[in-house]
Amino acid sequence: MPRRLRVPAAVFATLAVLAAHSVEARADQRDARLDGLFARLQSTVSGSEAQAIEQRIWHLWSEAGDPRVARLLQEGVLAMSQARFRVALERFDRMVAQAPDFAEGWNKRATLHYLMGNYSASVRDIQRTLDLEPRHFGALSGLGLIYDAVEEPAAALRSFEAAVAINPHLPSIEQRIRELRRQLAGRPT
Repeated sequence: MPRRLRVPAAVFATLAVLAAHSVEARADQRDARLDGLFARLQSTVSGSEAQAIEQRIWHLWSEAGDPRVARLLQEGVLAMSQARFRVALERFDRMVAQAPDFAEGWNKRATLHYLMGNYSASVRDIQRTLDLEPRHFGALSGLGLIYDAVEEPAAALRSFEAAVAINPHLPSIEQRIRELRRQLAGRPT
């Protein structure tokens, strides 16, 4: 039986928003515009600009490039948001089978496995996501949440730090990094 999750509300809210981004069929993690967006994400000091850049990255990541895959993604995300996990899993399984090189498909299924408490399956899907898109700060954050849930604070910290190195505008993750550093140093959180 999986351990009970101890996810801060702000992190869970962020995860839910990331899972619910809209989908259009035009691009994916190979879109050439991503390089410039990631560069701007690193250099901006404006919170509102960072949020807009992040939304654009998520939008590009979510573009499946195939209307059938996009439909499966939309149906899976809707089912996941309604806690209809078996339906979501069926859609996501079909989606990754049809589009094995679509990083966001693997990430969405990883998110679902996480919500279902299937941590090993989630980690496998996160690894596939990162194989396809090493800059996927959402997948790295999710990996940190899993390590946090199974009480592996050093691994959680490494994952969260990797996410923030790519996207320095993740305040709830930054807060958890500070807490984990204090915990690992033996100080109260």
